[in-house]
Parts: sequence; structure tokens; C-alpha cells
Amino acid sequence: MTFWNQLKKYPVVVLFFAFLFGFSVLDTLWPKRERSELENRTLQQLPAVTLDGLVSNEWMQKYESYTKDQFAFRDSWIDLKSRAESLLLKTENNDVWYGSDGYLFPALMTVDDRQYQKNLEALAAMCERHPGMVDVMIVPTSSLVLRDKLPAFAPLVDEDAYLDEIAATLSGTANVIDLRETLGAHTDEYIFYRTDHHWTTLGAYCAYDAYAASKGLETRFDTAATPSVTVDGFYGTSYSKARNWNVIPDTITYYDIPNMLTITASDGSTAQTGVMDTEKFEVRDKYAAFLHGNNAFSVLEGDGEGSVLVIKDSYANSLVPYLTANYKTIAIVDFRENVTKVDKLLEEGGYDSILFLYSFDAFCSDTYFGSRIVSAG
Repeated sequence: MTFWNQLKKYPVVVLFFAFLFGFSVLDTLWPKRERSELENRTLQQLPAVTLDGLVSNEWMQKYESYTKDQFAFRDSWIDLKSRAESLLLKTENNDVWYGSDGYLFPALMTVDDRQYQKNLEALAAMCERHPGMVDVMIVPTSSLVLRDKLPAFAPLVDEDAYLDEIAATLSGTANVIDLRETLGAHTDEYIFYRTDHHWTTLGAYCAYDAYAASKGLETRFDTAATPSVTVDGFYGTSYSKARNWNVIPDTITYYDIPNMLTITASDGSTAQTGVMDTEKFEVRDKYAAFLHGNNAFSVLEGDGEGSVLVIKDSYANSLVPYLTANYKTIAIVDFRENVTKVDKLLEEGGYDSILFLYSFDAFCSDTYFGSRIVSAG
């Protein structure tokens, strides 16, 4: 009996290996992408083979990420997985909780305590060097503020305990603005996006109001008098991870103010532009329209008096425009893109105060700002 006749006795096995071979060929020929617009992240490229990479196993780890990021029909498979999870009535998918009223919550279940302590110590050191000059806002997560919308028994980190420790550690040298009560008073309003981890412009305004009150400033930004613009069809980072089929898209609202923003890139080049990058509303990452995304250093012209240096993550991008009503100069630094020490920025700019504004998750995990603020020089 010939080999081919033997194979006819096992059609399932033949089909399986034919599918496996065909998909392997398709996967090899499938166009490789540098970035996933759907997931709003850069995809792993084929790593170069090096001796050090092979010995340290780094090459294998990168190659494994490459195969996961670049396989054929990847977006369709993610969609299929999400639908299957929904049919099984699961309340979590890819580290995102399915909440009520269409809310998707990032599943923050652990904190890197070592990194958190390093960051808290660095912030405390900066506040001690500049007593009475620093205002601190650590933005609680949507899962803490809107906890009533979470699935029952969702195992999340004890965020309250960390926020209490931050406030206690810094209370002697800094003005700590606890936003839990501020945002908690507006839980029936649209203060967090449903599909994204950021707060909305309304949530940011509530925080701005609390900031101004804590400093004895008048809340001068008039949302009733300032023209507002709405942009529909925003699908944020939580949706990119969970891809639930019945998602409710978000609406972005922003205020059309004429103030000018000067952006200094990490290579030292500068550009003057408006507050909003409206071209970003044509792509998936629409939140990047605020302040033109995360830049190394920017200066926003204000209509008030004095100056402030804002040390921030992306949460500040939708709050900073409100500060134009109170300050003449708002300098904005993102230490993920900028290696300059904070004391040098203060010496060069002569700013009256510092606003340290980070989301809780980023404050606990960021590996950049600590080395920029911990010591002078």
C-alpha cells in the first residue's frame, strides 16, 4: 500500500497538517505592521539575532512577542475572543473589567511596591527641597471613584491605603489635593470615559476647581462663556484591550481657547501651535489631541498672573487648559520624554509654584520621573 493510500485513511490528520502548513505560510507572508491603531501601541518587529541576545534569552522573548503581535488576522482573532468571552458571561477580559452602564475598568489588581516606594520617596525629597511650593494631585482610578459600577467581588488593589499614605507622607511640605471626595461628589456625571482610562474634561474641571480652591485662587475659567466642541466616536485604551462587541463609544468635549502653545521636542526643536491638535480626532487615539499629546516640554500662554511648572502624565493634558485663566505662564514637562532635572528647570524658568499631577496607576509604575526630581542638579 502506497504512502498516499495510507494517508487517505486519516483525513482529519491530513486536514489538520494542511491547515497548519497553510496558516504558517500565510503567517510568514502576512504584511507586518509597525503600529496597531486599534490597540494604540507599537508592535514588536522581528528582532535582530545577536550573541548577547541569544545568551540572555532576550532574543527569544522578543521573538515570542513578535509572533504574538504579527500573526495573520490578529484583529479579527481578538474580536472573536472578545465575543466568546461575552457568550461565557465573563466579567473580565485582557485585564479589563466589564462594568455597568457600559463602563470598562482597567483591572489594577497589584502594585509594584518597590517602584511605588521609590517614586514616593523621590516626590517627598522634592517637596522637602521646595517646601510650600508644591501642589500634588494623584488622580484616583475610575474603578475607585465609580466602584458601584464594578462587577461584584472584583479583586482590585487597596488604592485608598496607598492614597492615604501619599497624603500622610507629603502633608508637612506639600499641598496634597485629595480628589477622592471631589470626584466622588460627581459620580452620577460623565467624569470618566467609558472606554478609556482617562477622566473627561468635566472630571478634569472638577479637579481644577478643587486645585484653585486649595490655593485660594478664583476659579476663573468660565465653561459657560467659552465655546465648546464635541467629538463623537472615541474608542479608548480599555476598549482596545477588551474589544467588547457591544461597546458604547465615548464623546470628547473640549473648549476652544485662543491661547498659544510652544512645544519643545526632545531634540530641542520648537514649534508654536494651538492648544488642541484637531487632526488627532481623525485617528483612534483622539485623547492625544489635548496639548498635542505627551511632549518633552511645552509652555502654554495664559491670561492670568504668575507662573507654574506642571510635572505630569497624560491626565494633566485635559486639565492644563483651565489653568490659562489663572496663570500667565504654564510650563509643562513630561519626564518620560525629558531628562532635565527639575531643579534645573526651576532655576531656568523661575516658576512660582509646581503642580505635580499624575494618575494613581502611573505614579505607582512610572520609572522615569523619580530620577528627575529626587536630587538637585
